[in-house]
Amino acid sequence: MSTLSLAPVFAAAPTRARSSVRLTRRGRLVVFLTSLFLVLAVAFMLAGGAVGTDEAGQAAPTEIVQVTPGDTLWGIASDLATDGDVRSMMTEIERLNALDSASLSAGQKLRVPVVTD
Repeated sequence: MSTLSLAPVFAAAPTRARSSVRLTRRGRLVVFLTSLFLVLAVAFMLAGGAVGTDEAGQAAPTEIVQVTPGDTLWGIASDLATDGDVRSMMTEIERLNALDSASLSAGQKLRVPVVTD
């Protein structure tokens, strides 16, 4: 009869030298808050470059159009769009009148850009 004996072969993992600096919970909080403060300070400094001027801008020339029954925003914009770009004219009319949607009601007055040919 034969016997088999196995000896465990474990290689000892090299141990890393432990650093002498250890952060406590309060130390980690201080490092985190300091980093957060620095990031916010840099963000505020970069955002400070975007400022307006003291002079008023020029208002775009507009005229008033009254909506009649059956008029649509697409129809009004297509009458005004000399370059054929109806969608951009619709967007401009919506912006000028602060419209939430393209629905119009009869009798409504719209401010539209002045068309110059």
